[in-house]
Amino acid sequence: MLHDRATHAEHRSARATSRGVGVVARVTLVAALLATSACSSSSRTALDTMKLVGNRWKSPVLVEKLEGVTHAVMQVEGPGYRGAMVMGLVDGDRQAWYGGQGELMLLRHGLVVGTHGMAGANVDEVRIEGDNPFLHLAALGDRQATVTRRYDWRDGYRYGVVVEGHLQRRGSERVEILGNARELVHYEESLSGPGVRGSNHYWADPNTGFVWKSRQLVAPGTWVELVHLKLQGNPG
Repeated sequence: MLHDRATHAEHRSARATSRGVGVVARVTLVAALLATSACSSSSRTALDTMKLVGNRWKSPVLVEKLEGVTHAVMQVEGPGYRGAMVMGLVDGDRQAWYGGQGELMLLRHGLVVGTHGMAGANVDEVRIEGDNPFLHLAALGDRQATVTRRYDWRDGYRYGVVVEGHLQRRGSERVEILGNARELVHYEESLSGPGVRGSNHYWADPNTGFVWKSRQLVAPGTWVELVHLKLQGNPG
């Protein structure tokens, strides 16, 4: 009996290790592709733009600089990182965003699903299981929705951690981005899971559900704040 239990434990450990290695390999490949794509002139322009983004979101110089960038640009703030990332690769419904020093963030439908090189804010993979209310966020109304995720964290060797979220509309708010005021719907998602307590916040377009601004969990006790400054090929 003890031998059987030990064997099952070894199999679970091997599956977790295999999944973790697979995720790391995919992240490393994406990072390499992004590093290669950074050689283009438009990518260099986007990387130069990162140097301007900080506390000067309303700066006329920054707005003018963004007009010449065809890449989507996103402001990111978290532990050890404050600056801009540009969207360099789209793989199906997943977007890869990268920073000037090789930092990588993967988004799907506005949600963080992986990070790399973020100094304390890393998650190998985040998976939503079952219904995903973010696919029809604008139609949620005043109803509460349940979101079930599995997180894979290499730190502490924690794979498949189940976190349950309860998503609910909190009203409309005016959010200013680069001098443009937008009337957005504020959603709060309370989180509960092993070692996880807190809330995600999203500010979305009331008609399309596009998430312009968010504060999202990436590791236990660690959140990142994201603001879309410019959409792909669009002055925003």
